[in-house]
Parts: sequence; structure tokens; C-alpha cells
Amino acid sequence: MHAPASDAAAARAPRPGLSELVREWGRIGCIGFGGPPVHIALLRELCVTRRGWLSDHEFEDAIAATNLLPGPASTQLAIYCAWRLRGIAGALVGGLSFIVPGLIVILALAALFLAASPPRWVLGAGAGAGAAVAAVALQAAASLAPASWRRAAIRSRWLLYSLAGAISAATMGAWLVLVLLACGALEVTLRRARPNHGGTAGIHAWPLLATAAAATGGLLALSWLAFKVGALSYGGGFVIIPLMQHDAVDTYHWMTDGQFLNAVALGQVTPGPVVHTVAVVGYAAAGLGGGLLAATVAFAPSFSFVLIGAERFDRLRANATVRTFLDGAGPAAIGAIAGAAIPLALALTETWQYAVLTTAALALLALRRGAVLTLMAAGAVGAVASALGAPLPR
Repeated sequence: MHAPASDAAAARAPRPGLSELVREWGRIGCIGFGGPPVHIALLRELCVTRRGWLSDHEFEDAIAATNLLPGPASTQLAIYCAWRLRGIAGALVGGLSFIVPGLIVILALAALFLAASPPRWVLGAGAGAGAAVAAVALQAAASLAPASWRRAAIRSRWLLYSLAGAISAATMGAWLVLVLLACGALEVTLRRARPNHGGTAGIHAWPLLATAAAATGGLLALSWLAFKVGALSYGGGFVIIPLMQHDAVDTYHWMTDGQFLNAVALGQVTPGPVVHTVAVVGYAAAGLGGGLLAATVAFAPSFSFVLIGAERFDRLRANATVRTFLDGAGPAAIGAIAGAAIPLALALTETWQYAVLTTAALALLALRRGAVLTLMAAGAVGAVASALGAPLPR
């Protein structure tokens, strides 16, 4: 990739000012319901079709490069496109404009849903939307699997990595990052790629960091959780669910199972990055300050990856070891997304919630309805059920 001042796009169309970046990236942050596919489409329509700031080829290269990075790919794409247009200042302004609107919305909803005595209809809406989350996870995995399967060099290993990810997400979510890294490292080793000793050392060090954070608890534990979400997750937004659930519910008891399901649902139905879910966990752990801390830590790696590495993205895309690593970590991440559906479904406590889950699965997987619409409909069903006297999760 070329530096912002010398790329071909800058020669074809005048570069926007920072105020325009605030307006356009903020608009996408406000209307970007539906996750990464919607964000990518909106960015393409703005930067390529409507304004001509980037060519189709440049935009496709940007997608390919950011998909090689851990963390929220569509957020990194938004930051990178702004960097191409206005350098470091553009990356910071554009990235924050994309992130902040959804963050404000989800923190406001967190205050409502996590209040000491929320209205009964709010509890019902949360229980209904939360009941559909497991089905949304399955749909996310199903949508990613075909393309990954077609790219697989050895499909027996693809199945092995997917199974490892699914089992780890269902049984030991706190250590999922290590499983993803191990699958990637194993694929590199099996293909006899050049070893990366620095990466291996990092893999062995991370359990020590996790142990230290767990022992300390408090804001350090919250920061470690947010860092895992923002810097060490591969494969899309739903990989963060097993990373968060074990710590938030089982280890530190910041949330109940039902509240965690609400958090995941809120991350899906609000605009902007799905990683905003971590702000709800932060709010549950330490109030508004905790929510802001979790969001800051989770999104900081995305800015760092782009600001430090954007000029080297061409070499990253051409690096055979990186691609081989993702051939192992990618299927494991897809398996983890599917495996996350198991603890999410087991967290349901009321019979009517299983009926909502079944209906949501049919809508998403058979009728191919959108996740946002399905979650909102499930929330409406829950609100009505609560008004009719249906039991609510404790």
C-alpha cells in the first residue's frame, strides 16, 4: 500500500477535510446496523462509488489486508480508509467517528438493561432477544464456513481445526485465544514454513499474563479481557463471545448468564462494530468508567495495527507464513463461533425462551432473515410475553 499523499486515489479526487471525515464516517457509525458486511458496503459506496477517493482495486486490497489482522476487521477497514485519505489525523478522526455513535447508544442501553430494577418489559425484551443469540451465532458460522472450506488446502485438517475451536468455545472459552494460535502455528509447522520464534515466545507468555490478570482481578482483569477481544481474536465479531463469557459470568461474576445474553444481543442490534459488546461487560463490571475503559482497550489495537503497519500491508498480504497461519486459525475461529452457541443456549432458563430460539433458528437458517431484524422481533416477543405474565429469568 502507498502512503496517503502519493496514492492514485488522491490524484483522481480532492482529499476530504477532517470535518468531512467526521461527518461521513460518523454517518456510517450511526446507520451501520448489521455488522461487517453492511459496514464494508457503506464504506465502498462512500469511498469508491460516490466520492472516487479510492479505486475498486485499492478498496479490495484494503479489505484483504485488514482481514489478515486480528480484531474487528470492519473497524480496521474504516480506520485504514481514513488513513489513506488524511494520514494519521484522518485515521484517528475517522476511526473515532465510526466507533463513538454506537458506543454512546450501547452504553445508554446498558444503563437501562443493567439497572438495579429495570421495568418488566425491559427484562422481557432482553430475555427474548437473548434467547435468539445462539441462533445468530450459528448463522454467523454458517455464513463463513463455505468460503473457508473452498480455500482449504487439506480439508481433513480444516475439520480438525474447526472441531478444536468448537470444543474449546463450548468448554473452555477463557483459553480460546491459545487454541486459535495453536491451530495457526500447527498449520505453519505442518507446511514446513519458516518458523517465527518471536510469535512462539508470545504464545507461551500469554498464559502468564492471563494468570496475572486473573489473580489481580478488578480493572486489570477487565483490561485483559478487553485486550483479548480487540487484539487476539480472529474470525469476526462472534469469536469474542466465548472469550468474554467465561470471565464475565463464571470467573468474576460481573454479569448473570441472562445479562450476558442481553449484552450480546445489544451488540448486534446497535450500529457500528459488534465489539461494542465489551462495553456492556465493562459497564457491568465498573459502571460507566468500566464501559469506557473496556471500549478504549478493545479498540486501541485496531488503531495501532493501522497506524504502525498500514505502509507494510502489501508485504503482510504477500507473506506466505501469515496466510498459512490463518489457514489454521481461520477454521478454528469458525468452529469457535458455532461452539459458542452451546453455552449461549444452555444459559436459557425459561421454556418460552427455547421456543423463541427455535423460531429464530428457522428464521435465520431456513428463511435467511437478517440478524438485526430477528433479534428485534425476538425482543418484541419477549416484551409481550412479559406483559402477559410469562416467567422471566432471574
